[in-house]
Amino acid sequence: MNILKKTALCAVASGLMAGSALAADDTIKVGVLHSLSGTMAISETTLKDTMLMLIDQQNEKGGVMGKQLEAVVVDPASDWPLFAEKARELLTVHDVDVIFGNWTSVSRKSVLPVIEELNGLLFYPVQYEGEESSKNVFYTGAAPNQQAIPATDYFLDELGVEKFALLGTDYVYPRTTNKILEQYLKGKGIAESDIFVNYTPFGHSDWSKIVADVVALGADGKKVGVISTINGDANIGFYKELAAAGISADDIPVVAFSVGEEELSGLDTANLVGHLAAWNYFQSAESDANEEFIAAWKAKMGDERVTNDPMEAHYIGFNMWVNAVEAAGSTDVDAVRAAMYGQEFPNLTGGTAVMLPNHHLAKPVLIGEIQEDGQFDIISQTEEVPGDAWTDFLPESAVLKSDWKDLGCGMYNTETSTCVQIKSNY
Repeated sequence: MNILKKTALCAVASGLMAGSALAADDTIKVGVLHSLSGTMAISETTLKDTMLMLIDQQNEKGGVMGKQLEAVVVDPASDWPLFAEKARELLTVHDVDVIFGNWTSVSRKSVLPVIEELNGLLFYPVQYEGEESSKNVFYTGAAPNQQAIPATDYFLDELGVEKFALLGTDYVYPRTTNKILEQYLKGKGIAESDIFVNYTPFGHSDWSKIVADVVALGADGKKVGVISTINGDANIGFYKELAAAGISADDIPVVAFSVGEEELSGLDTANLVGHLAAWNYFQSAESDANEEFIAAWKAKMGDERVTNDPMEAHYIGFNMWVNAVEAAGSTDVDAVRAAMYGQEFPNLTGGTAVMLPNHHLAKPVLIGEIQEDGQFDIISQTEEVPGDAWTDFLPESAVLKSDWKDLGCGMYNTETSTCVQIKSNY
């Protein structure tokens, strides 16, 4: 090869590499960390689809800071250790600027050490047990005081429930939530013997004995209610067994924290009418913003697809992140974090979501009653309730507060005025 040809080829190669680098510089990568297979695919695939829609919509508006957003989708396959590996892959191999993902708390706990080590940023969109505050996570789902406690109050005050069956999948979210609820119920005068607690593995399918035990709880004539923290496709078997046993919502009402429109879309809801769910959003909410959101979703995904609460959480979190990046003029995690505090964005129920210094949102609490069409009739709705990272109903947590903005601490002890070392049991 003569020297002129060689020089020309080198110049072309250099130009191509420069073009590739320029293209990379013009792209902001968004990690999407949701299970697309396994027991949690029933819930998480929709959240992946939601993120892709939101990213497409933002790109149509011109992207962020003049750059297009690029979704990087991975499948942790409902495998909790794999969530950590996939989070590391997103941050170190794909070099994403932010991650939107996870459903179960056990998967979030798996990811936490990775994003804290690498100073990543995670937006977590699902109701959870609280008792955690990481500077690398914004919790856009409900804390217990925005879901579990109000739902329990509804059972006590509106339905006259006297005995409680706390049924959950066997992992950190149900166990911690039920620990809080047991203390709360005892404080309300419910005897320990009137609280039945049971845990089952992910994907559990044989519910006959457990449902029989719940029925037996009311043998003395006291009103029984079920508080369900059952997750994933195990809900299908649970509700089918209730129907098979002839149990209606009038007999034993169920309020679920992980069953929404998406989960109900795969069930025959005829025998579930009247059972309840507690969320911060339902598709049936009446607002102009919700009508627009639903229309965009169905136009992209089809008329049969429904919306749900964690989708709204991603909608709020994503738009707040976009606004924070624009305000910071950078995708740098520390800069974006500082710009997130006080961010406001209209929610889909007609109010305004506000990001608090404890990395939680102010959100309304809604109680919905299952209808035959798989939608929910909203029978109770509050004003926006500030999310609380640390519950008031466990003594060790009642003295703690999270304030990353002014105190720079996720576990600040208000009695000793000291920042406690973050728990290492992630």
